[in-house]
Amino acid sequence: MTHRQVLESLSGILLGMFVSVLATSVVSSSLPRIITDLQGSQSAFTWVVTATLLTTTVSTPIWGKLADLVDRKTLIQVALVISVVSSALAGLSQSTGQLIGMRALQGLGAGGLTALGTVLIADIISPRERGRYMGLMGAVMAVAMVGGPLLGGVLTDGPGWRWNFFVGLPLAVAAIVVLQRTLHLPRPERRRVRIDYLGALLISVGVAGLLLWVTFAGDRFDWVSGASAAMLLGSLVVLVLAVLVERRAAEPVIPLTLFRNRTLVLAVVGSIAVGVSMFGTSVFLSQYMQLARGQSPTMSGVMTIPMIAGLFLASTLVGQVISRTGRYKRFMVLGGVLQVVGLALMGTIHYDTDFWLVGLYMAVLGAGVGMLMQNLVLAAQNTLDLREMGTGSALIAFFRTLGGAIGVSALGAVLAARVQDSIVSGLVAQGVDPSALGSGGTSALPDLATLPAPLRLVVEQAFGDGVADLFLVATPIALVTLVAVLLLEEVPLQRRSGLEMRAAEAGAGTTAGEPTGTLAEEEAREERAATAGGTGAPAGGPGTTRG
Repeated sequence: MTHRQVLESLSGILLGMFVSVLATSVVSSSLPRIITDLQGSQSAFTWVVTATLLTTTVSTPIWGKLADLVDRKTLIQVALVISVVSSALAGLSQSTGQLIGMRALQGLGAGGLTALGTVLIADIISPRERGRYMGLMGAVMAVAMVGGPLLGGVLTDGPGWRWNFFVGLPLAVAAIVVLQRTLHLPRPERRRVRIDYLGALLISVGVAGLLLWVTFAGDRFDWVSGASAAMLLGSLVVLVLAVLVERRAAEPVIPLTLFRNRTLVLAVVGSIAVGVSMFGTSVFLSQYMQLARGQSPTMSGVMTIPMIAGLFLASTLVGQVISRTGRYKRFMVLGGVLQVVGLALMGTIHYDTDFWLVGLYMAVLGAGVGMLMQNLVLAAQNTLDLREMGTGSALIAFFRTLGGAIGVSALGAVLAARVQDSIVSGLVAQGVDPSALGSGGTSALPDLATLPAPLRLVVEQAFGDGVADLFLVATPIALVTLVAVLLLEEVPLQRRSGLEMRAAEAGAGTTAGEPTGTLAEEEAREERAATAGGTGAPAGGPGTTRG
């Protein structure tokens, strides 16, 4: 494909990803106001986010498997429609229960956009050249992540928070039109499609059970209790059954052979902590800004700019260097170090920490995430077989979202308990009855504007210290990512896109069961071509082409 054709196709893909990110980020700065207006609790606040992450997590590997079986262009358009229609319905919610339900449905579409976006980009851009477009990808993601909270804050302070869910409708229509006009993929190979429904069901039930256990333990029941043991053991049994089913399935949702790929396994491990950093910080920073610092939803969005700026600059600059040099591990190691340092620094903030210092800490954390997030996918895709590209890419996204979902659920439970204890002890120390906070007591999210100064200070201190503790809890998890990146074996980046591999395979007459496009074959072809003096003659026998 020419540079212009790549940009045209990429525009439709990135617009779809932009709509997906915007639909999620637009509510991050306004969630405290939304939950307060709907008279929800800290648990409801967490579940509005967790519900989306839960369905995104369980659906991502299913979308990835479908991408290896049926037309990817149709799939991404379906995912886009699901994501935005459910977002519009969420805007009509009259209770936190309805809002959580619609956000869960929205997660199904987000799972498709998360999985299919990276697969389609791998189709049209080679790993070596992908860095050239990393700046464009980073710009789109940064605009959606920064513009979302800003736009959400403006809408919440203006016409109302419900418009947060309606604003994406025209963009979604535009994304569907652009995808239809610009994304031209060859017809998928005609073969019998066998969907592993039982495996998909067992994986979904098992993962959902684990997430529900993490969410409810310590709130609805004790961590060490019969109910806790039943949920944990039940979920593990279901996942064991899923593994047995996947071993025998003709078209498994998650082929177990993928776990023989050392690079993929390490990328999966590293993505878990990235998910915790990415989702956890965006969710709980809004509570810090509004409930510990007394900022409006609009200013809450503005104050997250340092983190997004760090992410944008790191991904853009590093992507360009990776494209020129073909070396990526050194930047991933640096990103792992910055992620650990950034989380540890964020763990030192209080309700009265200078904003410039908080911004500096967020920029460090954002730079670390920016160097890791896309490059973990890049490193894994570079070693995947062409027919495993969809499933393998989705697997990384699956564990990244799973890490974010578990992180948000667990951190939300920790925050709820920490804040409640702090508020109670602070009020008792002042000789004030905890019920003075209102009908919801200490479990409901308070409206700072309605509280007298002494009570407001107690709440701000509780949320300031509570959110800081969450970053300290996440720091050891980030160390796991650093170790995984250090263990990665750097493999030179391939120079052919997925479509070029497929075309070469068809032209060379490769059989359906023969792996193609792997790094070893690529380097062997280049070496043979160089030895032959660039004559252009095939130098490896049947089934090979020049790299």
